[in-house]
Amino acid sequence: MKWRNQLLALFCLIAFAVGGVFYFQHWVVQKPFGIILFIGEGLTPGRLASTRTYAAGADTELALDSMPYLALLRNYSNDFAAPDQAAAATALATGVKVNNRLVGCDSEGKALTNLIELARRTGRATGLVTNANLTDPTAAAFSAHTVDQNDKLTIARQIAESLRVDLVLGGGAADFLPESKGGHRKDDRDLLLEMRRNGCDLVRSKAELEAIPGWRRPKLFGAFSQAELAYADQIEARGEQPTLSDMVRRAIELLQFNRTGYFLVVDAGLMRKAAEKNNGEHTLAETLELDRALALARRYAGGKSAVFVCGDVGIGGLNLNGYPFRKDRGIAVLGLNSAGDPWFSWATGPNGGKYYGAAKLAASQEPPAPSPSEQPQEPGAFYAPTALNTVDDVVVIGTGPGADALHGSMDSTALFQIIRDNF
Repeated sequence: MKWRNQLLALFCLIAFAVGGVFYFQHWVVQKPFGIILFIGEGLTPGRLASTRTYAAGADTELALDSMPYLALLRNYSNDFAAPDQAAAATALATGVKVNNRLVGCDSEGKALTNLIELARRTGRATGLVTNANLTDPTAAAFSAHTVDQNDKLTIARQIAESLRVDLVLGGGAADFLPESKGGHRKDDRDLLLEMRRNGCDLVRSKAELEAIPGWRRPKLFGAFSQAELAYADQIEARGEQPTLSDMVRRAIELLQFNRTGYFLVVDAGLMRKAAEKNNGEHTLAETLELDRALALARRYAGGKSAVFVCGDVGIGGLNLNGYPFRKDRGIAVLGLNSAGDPWFSWATGPNGGKYYGAAKLAASQEPPAPSPSEQPQEPGAFYAPTALNTVDDVVVIGTGPGADALHGSMDSTALFQIIRDNF
């Protein structure tokens, strides 16, 4: 009788435990341990097919293609049909449509709470990674509040003084340094030195980043270049600088030791820098660098984390034209086809052939027409000093807990709500 009662009690205990696990897995809302948001600057739906072709042929699959949930984001600012980088990033970071030029604040200069600030309130560790300048509008929307996206010195000061983000990695060190040390600051403040005095670990090279121990919650600031980092194929500069993938890997390794999880923002800003210059090869190569960083992030973060990849705004109107063969890739789709026509073309930018600027410059003042031997192999329809933003939806792709909320056509502020609800 005694053994039978004990066996019955053991059976009940096992049944209760199994039932509890089943209930937890299927009915209790589980928050992802890690949440990673990639922002591909200029990532519109049309960019994906061109990137596949450039990478390895039209039938290749990117890491982006393996993510199960997708939506189009209706993309405009509070005052323009085409947002600039500041307004587009602020909509993603704060869930509020603002006027162009505003970074993390409304038209009256009132600060809007962003996702990194919300994540910190829930006990999550936070990180911000970019291969462009940390003071550029996209990264700044998650770390600062200003009415002028070009006020980089104020953005740098806010980042340094608030230390809201546990881990910050990127370029743009000149905005944190005084002119006497080769920087841009006229107030003679060395913000990097000030952060170090306030308990921040400071790293300036790939080797120093790799040497940071991973056994404690980080307070880390990495500035690896005076301006934006080198392009992925600029190997000589890359010897000292980490790639986007390097920074993402180290960020996950350092942030994941926080017991209540982490939130990491990754800005692939060099995609924009290349597009603004009408450099199709670098634009597509940097989109592939984003794809590589995404694949690595999914491997290091694991299945209990949510990963989102989102564009911010279309840039320049890059198109792959004509009929490249299915297996054509790389340099085979750069330059001219067999008929002498360009494979890639831009709508606007420095490669444009005509100029319709507001000043209506006289012909003698317009940009000189290049000789036939100097004609750009990726021409633009109209000249602009930098490629103009376009009125386009952007794409958001996701995987992991909470990503199933992506569907159909959504407002660009919807991604903020999805991520916030998973903190």
